[in-house]
Amino acid sequence: MMKGWMMKVGTSKLKVLLRTGCAFMLVTAPLAQVRAEDSRSIIVFAAASTTDALTDIGRLFIEKQMGEFTPSFASSSTLAKQIESGAPANVFISANEKWMDYLEGKRLIDPTTRFNLLGNRIVLIAPSDSKLNGVDITFNFRLAELLADGRLAMGDPDHVPAGMYGRKALETLGVWKSVQDRVARTKDVRAALALVERGEAPLGVVYATDAAITDKVKVVGKFPEESHPLIVYPAALVAGAETPIAGSFLEFLKSPEAGAIFEKYGFTVP
Repeated sequence: MMKGWMMKVGTSKLKVLLRTGCAFMLVTAPLAQVRAEDSRSIIVFAAASTTDALTDIGRLFIEKQMGEFTPSFASSSTLAKQIESGAPANVFISANEKWMDYLEGKRLIDPTTRFNLLGNRIVLIAPSDSKLNGVDITFNFRLAELLADGRLAMGDPDHVPAGMYGRKALETLGVWKSVQDRVARTKDVRAALALVERGEAPLGVVYATDAAITDKVKVVGKFPEESHPLIVYPAALVAGAETPIAGSFLEFLKSPEAGAIFEKYGFTVP
């Protein structure tokens, strides 16, 4: 069974939704009902942190009658493993280079189509009603003290890109050992965000773009960019699924229209 969620919306249905005041409809669908080789469909496996931006871009793709759009959002590691297992996909967008490199090493993406699509930042967040405000994130900052009896929500640092970036930053800043046993490891960055939104964790490490989509959390500190590897989102076509519409979608991601949407959600566009 596919992890994450799937969405497929046709042009005619979109028009109905727009008339009724709904911007978009999400419909779960088994992968078996969606074929990556469909000449009018594009299946996009994308990092969870791109959910909102790619949903808007997919809607625009449909409005322009460029084809059908079906995304699956989850952690980059989960999606890479699913592609390796034969899950149908045309495009892969990873939140770090590691998982794109992983698939390229197995010849499961078309390296000639690979490019760096986006950039991002990682930040420290707290629930919006937290008394905590500005945190000076410097070497040996008092993270363990700030957690008190709570836990630090972050994507599992063993495989989720946001968590991997977060752990590297905390190691560089000399505080990882003091909190490593108090990390609430989540399946992806959006799950970490949800823990802080619900007040189940007093602090979390997420992308700046995740913090920007909700008023239930606030950014209390920004990690120095030099404390972790550059955050890069590579994109590429999946090997064996390089259909004309897939190529068109990949090019559409480079368009000024798509770029404006990514920037609206806080991503940086090369």
